Amino acid sequence: MPAAPSRVYEIRHTFRAPLDYVFAWCTDYTARDARYAGEGYVRRILKRTSRRVVYEDLYDTPHGWTWSHQVVALRPPDLWRNEAIGSHRAWSIDYRLSALPDGRTELHFKGRRWPTAIAANPPKARLERELRTLWRHLGASLERDYRAGRPARDPVRRSRRRRSRA
Repeated sequence: MPAAPSRVYEIRHTFRAPLDYVFAWCTDYTARDARYAGEGYVRRILKRTSRRVVYEDLYDTPHGWTWSHQVVALRPPDLWRNEAIGSHRAWSIDYRLSALPDGRTELHFKGRRWPTAIAANPPKARLERELRTLWRHLGASLERDYRAGRPARDPVRRSRRRRSRA
């Protein structure tokens, strides 16, 4: 990662769904993810295996394009790590899930972010507030899918299915 000063951001979010469902749902990166997050980016999946996902996001902003390249290491059943580099930031994020009573799951998000030459790190309180809002949106979608009995979108199953057709 870049040598510039970094800042650590940390949040927690609780889902009303079991750990295995939350892991599968959260780690199934697709081109449709912007819709769940309530954001307006275009995602392109470059590579997917049972232990790794590589993708790029492109945002069209009033100030021009923002791009990021993400490499996600999947460590079922409760951990994944995202290493990202982009035009406006570099991130190293650990996502850890913990089972809670009554079938709930807690996400612990801890990320280190480095600024780039064209964008500084935002204030800690502001970005953590934005991250909590993002995970509230994602959590509402996840819980809606879980309550409706929709299967978690499992990348391991999808990856195996794709290989078996080849």
